[in-house]
Amino acid sequence: MIGAIAILAVASTAYFAYDFGMLRFNNPSLSTYPIQGIDVSHHQGDIDWKTVAAQPNVRFAIMKATEGGDHKDSRFADNWQRAGDAGMVRGAYHFFTFCRPGKDQAQNVLATVPRQPGTLPITVDLEFVGNCNKVPTVEEMATEVNAFFAELKGAFPEKPIFYVTQEFYDQYLKGNESRFPDHYLWLRSVFQEPAQQGCGRWSIWQFSDNGSVNGIQGAVDLNALCPSETGFAHLFPAVAAK
Repeated sequence: MIGAIAILAVASTAYFAYDFGMLRFNNPSLSTYPIQGIDVSHHQGDIDWKTVAAQPNVRFAIMKATEGGDHKDSRFADNWQRAGDAGMVRGAYHFFTFCRPGKDQAQNVLATVPRQPGTLPITVDLEFVGNCNKVPTVEEMATEVNAFFAELKGAFPEKPIFYVTQEFYDQYLKGNESRFPDHYLWLRSVFQEPAQQGCGRWSIWQFSDNGSVNGIQGAVDLNALCPSETGFAHLFPAVAAK
């Protein structure tokens, strides 16, 4: 009993330390993962993009633009403009809600995200956390995600990025990849380094959600391109090498 209590106390302390940014389970080096970056939303507040862009471990930034059929991130327009002015490689993401038709959500993206050359492909954030209570079937999910990208195709023809948690991947994508649009995989794995074989399994790894970066007050998500990548142009042809 005493041993169980001690284990629980250690686990609680570790979780507290992680939650407040004092502990990180992954810390990939720039020598192993030479291209690293961040993803942000209004939660990061006013960002000093010139300071952010000057850091060697921030080569790209993917920022929240939209959610569902009508929500627009309050900091997106400012982040997009100022990150571009600072010379950052930029990308926009949409949080996909399970309770709105994909076509409606695509219209929200089209009304919000500028069509500009040299940017990362559109990202769709697919996860249960923060979503509505509906749990679609695989067929329903595939139908709405396909409708979403069919609507975007004219303005954003590049192969998209899917940001997924392991839970979403296991329930919808695993074994069903052919039912969804061809995509790059952005995998969240904050507790361990995911297996990789020549950028074949995933393209971007979110390795922390409690990182710290000069120019941003508070925690920020940290990411890395697959380890064999030393530039953007090979993996994302639409982005000029920087």
